[in-house]
Amino acid sequence: MLYGRSTELAALDELTAGAREGRSGALVLRGEAGIGKTALLDRTAQSASASGMRVLRVTGVEPEADLAFGGLVQLLWPVQDRLDGLPEPQADALRAVLGATRPPTRDRFLTGLAVLTLLADLAEQGPLLCLVDDAQWLDQATSDALLFAARRLAAEQVAMVFATRDEGFAAPGLTELRPSRLDTGDAVSLLADLGLPPALRDQVIAESAGNPLALIEFGAARRDDPGSFTPVTVADRVLSSYRTQIAALPEKTRLALLFAAAEGRGDLPLQMKAARTLGVGLEDLEDAERAGLIQVTESTVVFRHPLIGTAAYQGAVLARRIAVHQALADAADDPDCRARHLPLATTSPDDEVASELVAAAERAADRSAYAAASLLHQQAARLTPDRRAQVRRLTDAATCALNAGHGGQARDLAEQAERSSPEPEDLARLAPVRAAVMFESGERREAARLLLRTHAAGPGLGPAILRTGATYGWFAGDADSVREAAERLASLGEADPMVEGMAHLVDDDYARGLPLLERAVAAGQDGSDAARTRALHSAILLGDDAAAMELAAAEVARCRAQGLIGALPQALHLLAERQVLAGAHRDAEASVAEAVEIARDTGLRERVAWLGGVPARIAAIEGDERRCRDLVRDVPDVGRVAGESALSLLELARGDYEAALGRLETAAGPGPQRHMAMAMATVADQVEAAVRLGQSGRAERPMRAFEAWARAGGQPWALAVAHRCRALVDGREEDYREAVRLHGQGRRPFERARTALLYGEWLRRARRRSEARDTLRSALEDFEGLRAVPWAERARAELRAAGDATTSAKATAENVLDRLTPQELQVVRLAADGNSSREIAAQLFLSRRTVEHHLYKAYPKLGVGSRRELARLNLV
Repeated sequence: MLYGRSTELAALDELTAGAREGRSGALVLRGEAGIGKTALLDRTAQSASASGMRVLRVTGVEPEADLAFGGLVQLLWPVQDRLDGLPEPQADALRAVLGATRPPTRDRFLTGLAVLTLLADLAEQGPLLCLVDDAQWLDQATSDALLFAARRLAAEQVAMVFATRDEGFAAPGLTELRPSRLDTGDAVSLLADLGLPPALRDQVIAESAGNPLALIEFGAARRDDPGSFTPVTVADRVLSSYRTQIAALPEKTRLALLFAAAEGRGDLPLQMKAARTLGVGLEDLEDAERAGLIQVTESTVVFRHPLIGTAAYQGAVLARRIAVHQALADAADDPDCRARHLPLATTSPDDEVASELVAAAERAADRSAYAAASLLHQQAARLTPDRRAQVRRLTDAATCALNAGHGGQARDLAEQAERSSPEPEDLARLAPVRAAVMFESGERREAARLLLRTHAAGPGLGPAILRTGATYGWFAGDADSVREAAERLASLGEADPMVEGMAHLVDDDYARGLPLLERAVAAGQDGSDAARTRALHSAILLGDDAAAMELAAAEVARCRAQGLIGALPQALHLLAERQVLAGAHRDAEASVAEAVEIARDTGLRERVAWLGGVPARIAAIEGDERRCRDLVRDVPDVGRVAGESALSLLELARGDYEAALGRLETAAGPGPQRHMAMAMATVADQVEAAVRLGQSGRAERPMRAFEAWARAGGQPWALAVAHRCRALVDGREEDYREAVRLHGQGRRPFERARTALLYGEWLRRARRRSEARDTLRSALEDFEGLRAVPWAERARAELRAAGDATTSAKATAENVLDRLTPQELQVVRLAADGNSSREIAAQLFLSRRTVEHHLYKAYPKLGVGSRRELARLNLV
């Protein structure tokens, strides 16, 4: 009987009922030790099993908190026969977790996706309940995987419940429930079976502060010894009670309990194998079992409550703990299990032990368990007698911490390593880690300079460090770093056309810089992943929309195919920017929505904010001022050009030319970012604002730079916009005509429509009203297709002034795709292309049932009833 838990039980029953009805969900039970979390899980498991739900359960174990995927192995071991049904990259990731020999896992979030798919597959046979107790003691790799799965649950018939103490196991985004303390009435009911006198009972209730475990333990203790008194806090009182019980046991029984607590997993054969070396046998557990402290089966030993294990471990002297860990290490067949005990059994430097820990760290890193790998490298460093080797291991620890997303820890480890060695070679190995942390924390210029200084001190490091330094320098606005990196690469015979091109751009030498970027684009089309990445960024700098779109789409496809979940948000971001330029606003919003969801699920908070620049641009074009300003507010400094560009476009559309011009004059700043295609494209806004103000001279210098950039790059859209700008300033019709002609070869409908609008205005002022009407109708058609409301209104106003009396404000014809959510849009397009639900799920990192749930919701919105009908629709 659970007293005082009606609210908690109702929430858990609602969660499991939802799973049975096809609505997945996750819940976190958070509270102090003894508050009743495990009892709630037990009751939920019993109820779920009685209703036909399958139950998987795992309990975090404190000694295993740093063992890579220890919790996930425990959870998935009973269902490993289902791995063959997963997409191959996901199956490989879980096989690596479970110990099979497989290639290294390249993305630390792929395991979470594999867990989601596996749970969803299991739920195909009926609703599934996944229970996680003592989540605060899960290893980081297991926590990451389970939380990724929990956040992406939708319609899989899966319910997940995490029980955790107040400290540890941060689970942002999941609903939390805090079990309350018991009131006096429920406390009295709980103590009723102990037969305590009322005065003693009331004293127990007061001391227990409504904690159920404390009530039970204190009540039993007071019944046996009415005069006993315990420490102040409830947790200390309970722990003290357990220590007292353990202290009363025979010495060998206490030692047997120490083995159980130190081993942690409940592996009875391993415990007994190790314990025999210290003269302890199975019979020595009997007294503890009779006392109700442990439960023993043929293969396991489980403490009745984790605090009992804590009391058994903390109550032992250090020498005993060391001896027990050494015995467990010697008895272990699993090298990772041995590596877990060795550091706890070793008190002085030991190179042999350190080497074993390094091997374990490398195995953990191969499975993308970078947090565990970092700790193992740290432990290895502590036990390494040679100072240089110790520094190398600290550097490896810092690298793994960075890969795990723990930038602060990576910085601390790198600084510790730096203090330990002044050797240039050691500092050079540290530099990429330190620079990456600095760049992510906003110290971008310092990061670039650090890499260049490091390469100067040790030129044998190779070109990669210089390429990274150039990239950091570019985003930092540090032109000197870009130039220096290019010069160094050339001196090494490793000239990089992208870096060299960037170096010419910062010197305003477009005629030499852009052709080099074209070479980088061409070289990357069929090259390595790194070369294709450089080609993509080069295409963006060039303003080569066709190549950039193709390369961005290919990068997204690669991330999907290889399960590179951590890299996917950036790839989707770059694709979304290209989609906005192409006028595919709904596609861009779908790309951003997916990127935001994945970034949140994987803890990439800055990427979430940065992504706001894309929908802000769409909102600006469509005239949604409030949404635009809300989105721009959180865009970080590195995305300032995108944010300022969106706001200036709003101001330009509503005629606030001074504000728009002032914003654009300072948006890109003096650094390399002023040469980015987006910054270059905003020059047209500067020119228009300046001309409208009668101050075209304010835009003359950026316009000349833009014209030089457009001529050097040769992109039709850029040349068209350059002619439009010159037409605005000089008023020559031939520039307007050439701009219109070139737009016919380009891919930017918004810019095409703006050119048509301005040319139509010019024709109307020249009293060529018939020609003006034709040109303005073309502009209006494009603006309406883009839902560019303020611009469409301007086109209508010009049409009316040109004598088109039939033109009036009208509702934009509804596109049926607008009825869909971004994720529904992605799903129906993939389905229409003939992809199965399982194939779509693998591409979008969803479950098959969630894909079908989206299709079920999308069909009536589109007026179809099947995939066959879906394939007949125009979904562009």
